[in-house]
Amino acid sequence: MAVQRTFSIIKPDATKRNLTGKVNAMIEDAGLRIVAQRRIQLSDAQAKRFYEVHAERPFYGDLVNFMTSGPVVVQVLEGENAIATYRNVMGATNPAEADAGTIRAAFAESIDANTVHGSDAPETAAEEIAQFFSDDQIVG
Repeated sequence: MAVQRTFSIIKPDATKRNLTGKVNAMIEDAGLRIVAQRRIQLSDAQAKRFYEVHAERPFYGDLVNFMTSGPVVVQVLEGENAIATYRNVMGATNPAEADAGTIRAAFAESIDANTVHGSDAPETAAEEIAQFFSDDQIVG
């Protein structure tokens, strides 16, 4: 098992409902450490860049609008197999399919307002972390 880092966003639907602490508790209960975190308001340009992989999909505009609709909490998580661990604790993208005890089963309002984002691969994690944090801001 390898210690790795992954990127997380607590989305506007969750920050609006003041769920940051509850989400963080679930992250930490899963054995992950939050080694960098800050609350920000994504600009349109930041959201478009972050989700550019979906630019050709019909939901892209709605996704950008949603992610800029309120503050988000961007985070770097660290732990054994952090990417897989966090994806498991997040639960399925569609909260109706998420296992009990996962973040999305507990808090997501819909497939669109699904509370959290997490990186899907080491390369993606590195790219996403670099968009929001410099190395000196990560204090693991």
